Amino acid sequence: MRILVTGCAGFIGWKVCELLLSRGYEVVGVDNLNDYYDVRLKEWRLRRLLDFGGFSFHRLDVEDYEALKEVFRKHEFAAVINEAARAGVRYSLKDPWVYMRTNAYGTLNLLELMKDYGVRKFILASTSSLYAGQPMPFREDLPVNTPISPYAASKKAAEVTSYTYHHLYGIDVTVLRYFTVYGPAGRPDMSVFRFIYWTLKGEPLEVFGDGTQSRDFTYVDDIAEGTVRSLDLTGYEIINLGGNRPHRIGEIIDMVGRFSGKRPQVVNREFHRADLRSTWADIEKAKRLIGWEPKVSLEEGIKRTLEWFEENWDWVRDLDIR
Repeated sequence: MRILVTGCAGFIGWKVCELLLSRGYEVVGVDNLNDYYDVRLKEWRLRRLLDFGGFSFHRLDVEDYEALKEVFRKHEFAAVINEAARAGVRYSLKDPWVYMRTNAYGTLNLLELMKDYGVRKFILASTSSLYAGQPMPFREDLPVNTPISPYAASKKAAEVTSYTYHHLYGIDVTVLRYFTVYGPAGRPDMSVFRFIYWTLKGEPLEVFGDGTQSRDFTYVDDIAEGTVRSLDLTGYEIINLGGNRPHRIGEIIDMVGRFSGKRPQVVNREFHRADLRSTWADIEKAKRLIGWEPKVSLEEGIKRTLEWFEENWDWVRDLDIR
């Protein structure tokens, strides 16, 4: 089977590609390698994928319909996994246009080409940010009609557009709502990466809020496993992929200090109004439909992430994490 994976040099997209390739799939990856964060991380991930014989890469943007069309003309796909996205709640307030173009219009481009070229399976990477204001644990049947950031709004647009193409053209769609993904070679705008990086450099850790806010942290390998398992689903489904156990930000900082042997210095900033105070995934649907639940504990995941930092510190120390 040949799978198109967009955002293949991104954090989650890279791991999804790696897992597919290790299981014998052929993968065509696309990514624009934008500079939302230091592109050296994306290049590091991409080099590891290029070591696989079944991987081919096209540098392009999902906003570019004609460039995407050439990829669909060249290859026959069994499925499309859309990991391409502008991520990050806070930055979406600064440039909401690029979030809507990539996350909503980019998804539309893919769905339109799938319709035209007869591709029957679509997996959309979505977000727990849609659950703002809902009771926890978050279930997939909760109404998510009041997004509180342009990022969440753009993902909601992608979800409903995907449903439209399922309804009109019979495309099987699985929407995966990811919960705070972390791990080796992660995104440097996410808390786990930043806390480890700053601690190893002996710099203050910037925390928005008092550290009591909590997240349902989920290790990236578990996320990739749930994503690949979703290829077999038919119809239209929304599924949470989360750790199923929230942890306070302060706990993460304590673990980083304990496992690194260094004492983190914390500087608290005002809590951002577009952020969620807490997240917590109900994963019963994932267990039932795809037999999935997370395997890597938070403690083990933090240790593995810290080990990656230490092994790659010769170049990671110079990353621009803004």
